[in-house]
Amino acid sequence: MFSAYLAPLLLAAVAVAQNTALEVEAIQAHFTAAGIVPSLLSTFNPSAVATLNFPGVGDIKPGQSLTRAQVGPTPSVAITPANSTVTLTGNFTLAMVDAGPVGSDESQGVTRHWLVNGATVADNKVANASAVAITQYAGPAPPAGSGPHRYVVILYEQPASFSPPEEFSQPNIGVSVFDVNAYAQNSGLGNIVAATYITVEEGQTTASLSATSAVVTSTLPVPSSTGSQSHSGSHSATSGGAAPSQTSQGNSATTLETSWGLVALLAGSFAAML
Repeated sequence: MFSAYLAPLLLAAVAVAQNTALEVEAIQAHFTAAGIVPSLLSTFNPSAVATLNFPGVGDIKPGQSLTRAQVGPTPSVAITPANSTVTLTGNFTLAMVDAGPVGSDESQGVTRHWLVNGATVADNKVANASAVAITQYAGPAPPAGSGPHRYVVILYEQPASFSPPEEFSQPNIGVSVFDVNAYAQNSGLGNIVAATYITVEEGQTTASLSATSAVVTSTLPVPSSTGSQSHSGSHSATSGGAAPSQTSQGNSATTLETSWGLVALLAGSFAAML
């Protein structure tokens, strides 16, 4: 009798795992289409999916266009592992930087809007209660007429050997320009666990901006539920190269919606039947 219930539960759990792994591939494609890779990040091989949630707005899709008012409050950040091999223990560093409009030169640094060391992940949400906020969250405020700015939120592994540079060792440092990649390297941060981005524009631009390509998620290959990376292991897997089947219609906010809570619900239902 139990097998009649077990088969659909297992199939549903596998489908959820595959969808989350597909979201990992989708965000890689988004980062390439938006020029974040390789302009800001030379490579991007996440082992989890990051989802921002702004009060009064809700969950945000990658690249979603928001107003300054919408992104004023500090967002919560949810982290969904790509598969069951990805563990979210230990400490993490959370950063948000302004990568500017598409085609910007990030070699001279990017504006830091948020930098938190010693964050943890509890119930798949980034917890900052015991963390050190080097730079408190400062809502995006792009210059009027400068075009849609890409604000990138990144969660890094923070190993025990982590040691921040002296100029970023004390809390409550204001918003300023810095080299996020040099900071990650010099402080000994680990791999990027997850990342996402939003776009915010003030006024209308008359400047000539580089074109981006939309991500057609339906063309992404369906990954194996065991084929994604663990954040504590080596990152091989999917390349952050050109997004497949792209068009030239600007930043896409397309993504797949999934909930790992379904897995827990299914497991609870099955346990109840036993």
